[in-house]
Parts: sequence; C-alpha cells; structure tokens
Amino acid sequence: MTFWRSLFSKEKNRKPPANQLSLKERLSALRNLPRFFKLVWETSKWMTIVNAILRIIKSATPLGILYVGKLIIDQIILLSQTGTGLNSRHLWTLVAIEFGLAIIADSLSRAITLMDSLLGDKFSNHTSIKIMSHAATLDLDQFENSTFYDKLERARQQTVGRTILLSQVLSQVQDLITMAFLAAGLLAFNAWLIILLIIAIIPAFLGEAYFNDKTYALSRRQTPERRELDYVRFLGASDETAKEVKIFNLSGFIINRFRQLSAQFYVDNKRLAMRRTVWGTLFAMLGSAGYYGAYIFMIAEAVQGKITIGSLTFLAGSFRQLRSLLEGILIRFTSVSQGAVYLQDFFEFFQIQPKIVLAANPLPFPKPVKFGFTFENVGFRYSNSERWANRHLSFTLRAGEKIALVGENGAGKTTLVKLLARLYDPTEGRILLDGIDLREYDLDELRIQIGVIFQDFIRYQMSVNQNIAVGNIAEAANVELIESSSVQSMAHPVIERLPKKYEQMLGRRFNNGIDLSGGEWQKIALARAYMKDAQLLILDEPTAALDARAEYEVFQRFSELTKGKSAVLISHRFSTVRMADRIVVLEKGQLIEIGSHEELLQQGGRYAELFRLQAMGYQ
Repeated sequence: MTFWRSLFSKEKNRKPPANQLSLKERLSALRNLPRFFKLVWETSKWMTIVNAILRIIKSATPLGILYVGKLIIDQIILLSQTGTGLNSRHLWTLVAIEFGLAIIADSLSRAITLMDSLLGDKFSNHTSIKIMSHAATLDLDQFENSTFYDKLERARQQTVGRTILLSQVLSQVQDLITMAFLAAGLLAFNAWLIILLIIAIIPAFLGEAYFNDKTYALSRRQTPERRELDYVRFLGASDETAKEVKIFNLSGFIINRFRQLSAQFYVDNKRLAMRRTVWGTLFAMLGSAGYYGAYIFMIAEAVQGKITIGSLTFLAGSFRQLRSLLEGILIRFTSVSQGAVYLQDFFEFFQIQPKIVLAANPLPFPKPVKFGFTFENVGFRYSNSERWANRHLSFTLRAGEKIALVGENGAGKTTLVKLLARLYDPTEGRILLDGIDLREYDLDELRIQIGVIFQDFIRYQMSVNQNIAVGNIAEAANVELIESSSVQSMAHPVIERLPKKYEQMLGRRFNNGIDLSGGEWQKIALARAYMKDAQLLILDEPTAALDARAEYEVFQRFSELTKGKSAVLISHRFSTVRMADRIVVLEKGQLIEIGSHEELLQQGGRYAELFRLQAMGYQ
C-alpha cells in the first residue's frame, strides 16, 4: 500500500480532471469499435479479410516454433546419450521445420505490415471523403460556429490518427489468439504459473494506464497554448506575414513569445516523462522478478527430472512470450481505449444534421422569374447569439431590377444576400420567389440560378482556367465560356500577359505559380459570376481592391451584361451605388430607407448623410 500511496499521494485529495479517463469511461469507449470496424469493412472488404486471415495464421507460429525447438533439444540430448552423433534424419527434419516456420513467421509479419499500411491509407482516404461529403450537406452558419468547427477539426484529425488504432486493435486480437495457444501449454504444466504471470504484470499495466491518463490530460490542457504556439510559428516564418514582420521588426518579439511557450511545454513534458521513466523502471523490475521466480521453479522441476530440458526451454519461452504479450496487451489497451474515445469525436461529427431542410417535393426554379423576391418581415439570428443580424426586413427585389445595399460595416448587408441565396434560412418571417416560399424550391436549381461573388472570395492555388471555372464547375471543360467570362469581367488582358495564359498556375504555394495583385485577383473572381446564365447576380464588395475608374468600368460592363436580370450590389462607393434602380439602406440589421439615389437625397436621411460625408472626402 505504501508503494501505491506514494504514487497517488498528490492526487488523493483532488478530483480527477474532466479530461482524464476513468476505467469505466475507457470500457464504455470500446463500444465505438464495432462502428469503427464497419467503416474499415466499407473501406475494403477483401483487404480486411486477408488481414484477418494472415494474423490468425501468424498467431499460431510462436507456439509452433517453441514446440519444435523443444523437440530439437530433447532429440539432441537423446542422441548425445546414445552416441548416435549427427546421423539423425529426424533431428535435421525438425531443424528444417523450425527454419520453415521462422521464414513463414517473418513473411507473415511483413505481409501484415504491408496490409496494415495499404488498408490504413485506404481508410484515411475513405473517411476523408466521408467527412467532405457530409460537410457539403451542412449549413453555412454551422461552419461559423466555433463548437461545430472544433468537432469538424477533431473529426478531420481522426482520419489519419485512427489508422494507427486499426493496427493496434488488430494486433490486440492477434496477440490474444497467440496467448491462448501459449497459455494452453502452461496450463497443462502448472496453472499457478499463469496466476504468477498476471500478478507480475498488473503493476506495469496500472502504472502505464496512470501515466497515459496524465499524458492525455496534459495534452488536452495544453491545447489553447499549443494553438498559440503553432500560430506564433506561422507568424515567424510565412510568406503572408514576412512583409509586416520586417517592416515592424517583429522577429524578436515573435521569437521570444515562441521561446516562452515552447519552454513551458518542455518543462511540463519533462516533469511527466521523468516520473514515468522512474516508475516504469520499478514496474519493469517487478515484472522481471515474477518471470525469474517462475523460471527458477521450472529449473528446479527440470533438475529433479520431472520435466525434460526441452520442456524447460519450451515452458520458459512460453512464459517469457506470454509475459511480453500480456504486458503489451494491457499497455495497448490504454492506447486502444483512448483511441476509441477519440473516435467519439469522429462519429459525433456525422450526427450533426443540416438545419436547412430540403422540400419533400421541390418546385423547379421559375424560368424566367416573373415577379421577383419578396422579404416578409424577415429576421435572422446566428446560433448562440442574442443579437439579430437582420430584423423586420420587408421589401421586394423585382424581376429585372438592380438594387444596391448600403450601410456601415456590421449593418447586415452580407447576411441579407446569404439569406437571398438560401445559405441561411430566416429565423423569422419568410422570403418568397414569385409568391412561393423560397424553401419550396429545389435547392440545387436555386444555387445554379443565383450567382454570388463575395468580398472574401477564395484565391484558389490552381490554374487560371480552374479559378474561373469554379463559378460553374460543370462547365470546367468549356474553354470558350471561360474565356468569354474573363472578357466580360475585364480579366482577359491580365491573363494574356501571363506566361502560360489560361493554363498558368496562380499563387505561390506550388512550383511555377504566379501571384496577382488584389485588383487582378478580383477580376478573376468576377469572371466566376459570368460562368452561369443566372437570373440573379449578387456582387458583395467584389471590386474593393480596384481603383475608382476600374470599378466604374466593371459596373458599367456589369450593368450592360445583366439587362433583363435581377442584381444585388454591395459597395461603399456611392458613385457605383447610384447606378442601381433602387437603394436599400440598412442600419443595425434593419431597413431604414429604400428608394432611388435622387429620392433618398431628397429625403435627407441616413443615405444623404453618408453620401455627403463621402463626397467631402473627394473635395
């Protein structure tokens, strides 16, 4: 008791950390394994079967080698006593059998390693595809929720980490079968040896489980600091940050912060590693004492003539291997159960369901739109937020009409267009399209008929062709459409100057990539909007990086190309906004004014105030 009291003395008056696993929790986590193996089975049925067969055969080879070794030793002693010498065909047959078993065991080990590697890679790919497929069904506001994103990130991490779990579980089953074979021999000789073996192993298992829990708890506790460490490492060596790091001379500050964080990690890990090493050594000594106690007993039996020297070798080898296998199984149980707990993160992700529900009998999108989109007292509030992003929105975007959304940052402009594209569903109220609730229409058709370019568009590290084609990926092979879209967005002259033109790789992440200026990237992004023959085009600050003249030209071209179509523009430049048929002014998520440029100026309200403030800046 003194031994265990010294080990756990610091913990006796402290509640176990929330992230430290109890034995009950570990056993409970094993219920995730059947679902895990169902995924493995889905990955590759034949590879799973072959792997299982190879492991079953391999589990029998240790007993076979030990038993043939016993026969060889007994045969050698017999031949030495009879003076027959080396002229024994039976002896060499036994040696050949043992040699064959050794070759088979080695070949099986290599085949199992190969199968584990191949099956692990396929499993990682299979689960990654499942994650991406499921993520594609989820809603945009779910991705904007930190709790959801944590689950997504943990699920993503499991696609690689769980390939190790696969090998561990299969090895666990293989070792259990091997133990059953070896234990049969020991039980036939003396059942007390098995009990002695278990007693010798338990301390090592408990100690390993204890320190694995401590390592797990420390890792979870360090998660926020580790994220900061990774971020600081990124700041100190990245093409995205190099400019400001040099200008503001931040390298010393960043390095010092990294040094502080990494030093604390080192101290915490070192303290735990040293305790683990000391106690691990003591546990190993107990295990060795148990083994040699059993070995002395076997030697005494052999000296007294109760067993042959071959039997002594067989039993000692069986006991040694059993000890090693049992120790490995008990220690691996900690890792397997911990891995099974992490599996819960993976399966929880697939339990998340989209809140945007598809209509049971969806209606086709009207072609053409007759009346337009009508907002009826629409409000939207993000999950876990008390503040309304939009509230009491009531207006109509008529067919063929172009409206502009105006308001300060945070006024709810981008949220409004996301509601229009049904990236969100209203929390209250409804949006009608030609008098029918937007939720009644086929969602895929709706997305095809609405073209959106957001201000935070993605700069894909791909070719020019691919960067434009993402606007309508079904037409990725349509070179003529891609080029005409680039002409309409005024990106064509930029592309023609590139060495490989439309085949040019953009971005610096890959070899031979060329980066573009902010304005050039925006023209590429705008081309995506023209890839669709959409009935509604939405441009959310798509020209912020363009100068005033270039923006004016882009919107003039846009106005010409969208004749007869509806459009929504978001821009802070009033020279562009005034081109719209009507202007919607938002403040704190609510509509406070609506009308043409001239009408709003005559009203002398919020729009007129903002217009005069911007006009003063140009005087």
